[in-house]
Amino acid sequence: MVFVFGTLLEKMSNLSTSDHSSVVSINLFVALLCACIVIGHLLEENRWMNESITALVIGICTGVVILLITGGKNSHLLVFSEDLFFIYLLPPIIFNAGFQVKKKQFFRNFMTITLFGAIGTLISFIIISLGAITFFQKMNLGLAIGDYLAIGAIFAATDSVCTLQVLNQDETPLLYSLVFGEGVVNDATSVVLFNAVQNFDLSHISTSVALQLVGNFLYLFITSTALGVVAGLLSAYVIKKLYFGRHSTDREVAIMMLMAYLSYMLAELCDLSAILTVFFCGIVMSHYTWHNVTESSRVTTKHTFATLSFVAEIFIFLYVGMDALDIEKWRFISDSPKTSVSVTSILLGLILVGRAAFVFPLSFLSNLTKNSYEKIGFKQQVTVWWAGLMRGAVSMALAYNQFTRSGHTQRHGNAIMITSTISVVLFSTVVFGLITKPLVRLLLPSAKQFDRMISSEPVTPKSFIVPLLGNEHDPEVDLDEQNVVNVQDSEANQGDRNVIRPSSFRMLLRKPTHTVHYYWRKFDDGFMRPVFGGRGFVPYVPGSPIEQSVHQWQGEAKH
Repeated sequence: MVFVFGTLLEKMSNLSTSDHSSVVSINLFVALLCACIVIGHLLEENRWMNESITALVIGICTGVVILLITGGKNSHLLVFSEDLFFIYLLPPIIFNAGFQVKKKQFFRNFMTITLFGAIGTLISFIIISLGAITFFQKMNLGLAIGDYLAIGAIFAATDSVCTLQVLNQDETPLLYSLVFGEGVVNDATSVVLFNAVQNFDLSHISTSVALQLVGNFLYLFITSTALGVVAGLLSAYVIKKLYFGRHSTDREVAIMMLMAYLSYMLAELCDLSAILTVFFCGIVMSHYTWHNVTESSRVTTKHTFATLSFVAEIFIFLYVGMDALDIEKWRFISDSPKTSVSVTSILLGLILVGRAAFVFPLSFLSNLTKNSYEKIGFKQQVTVWWAGLMRGAVSMALAYNQFTRSGHTQRHGNAIMITSTISVVLFSTVVFGLITKPLVRLLLPSAKQFDRMISSEPVTPKSFIVPLLGNEHDPEVDLDEQNVVNVQDSEANQGDRNVIRPSSFRMLLRKPTHTVHYYWRKFDDGFMRPVFGGRGFVPYVPGSPIEQSVHQWQGEAKH
């Protein structure tokens, strides 16, 4: 009896010690997050630094301190977990990107984005995989054919988080929509390719296997997008019909957040691309649901989603910096540092070549279907190529999945791939990230001139585009322009009636994006918004904040 009681006390003591260590680690990590935010704010005007690089550097410095304190046994406070990344950190980042993205720019360049994100990623995957087979087989790393193809999928994944930190949506709207839109499709494509490599029998690669891969990607793309749209529309319909705001704005905010996260987890449950699902859920929610809530809920949701995304981004980079000094991984390759450096250099070279192999040719093909003012110039192509060279947490998570078991590795070849992945992520994020800001300022004109050159449509009444789009300022109202109505719409539409409009078929051939947009707007205003709500169809009750804001605007308009 005494022995059992002593054993129980010992277990409780160990448990208490473990809990105390976890609490200490979490406290230190939260303190580091605060430090990253403060230092990032102080470096806001620096032309070289951004918050992702700041978090990486702080993470590395913290890792060095922990190594010194523990005597070289440990370098991080938390153990890297793929579930932590894919289930908790990535959803708010991708959802907020869809929620805040300028939809007009995104859908105007949707074909180019899909071309870069799907076809481009496939080209990059093939080049990196063939390069890995060619070079790494000579190094005798002990990797199988599946590992080489997995390397192609791992390093074909650009890092949307890095891109969001570097480019500004307001200063360079076209570039932002292209690079970020491509990044979302790219991440989804890379994850699909990675899963396909693991699920298919690669010992007998044939035409049927290749067709199955293509069919699987199309299925995932369509169903994942549809799930995100349905989740967004469902949230809009529920909030519009029940109108939670009449009793509690907290319920409105809660239902939006939970529906968004539910869409992501449903996609994971159904083995779909959760990245695409939550991204399109964010777009639909910003178009319909956001306009159905009270004014206070609009402000709350906008800043809540942005804050969660911001903290998740800093958390990821901070941890990547600490994990880079994990002594266990580097101990396995201590006897062959030249091999690790060679593998890292080869991977960086393949990333550079693989991205160039599709950005410039696909930009040329895309420009063939565009007018002169819509074409992607060579300087813009260079910027798109450079901004997509960074690799981040997505690549790390996939590499851990392929080459480790529970965060640990016992094989020399796998250890080299893990350390090389960490080195590529650090080098690309810090070096390429530092150069991206000055490169954008060097290659591109000022923001106002840039907008006039590549973001504006002709406004002459003789242009056949004007009657098709209606008023140039009408297509979409961004989140920052809430409760603003363009009073010029009616005058512009009346003036457009005197302009002869080309036939729908001829217009579809010459300007397919604008034609689809025109008929979508008619369908959206005629059916979607009356059913699901949105700008111009906002439900309100007497005395609600929305009604007050509408009356206030009407009073200002009269004056």
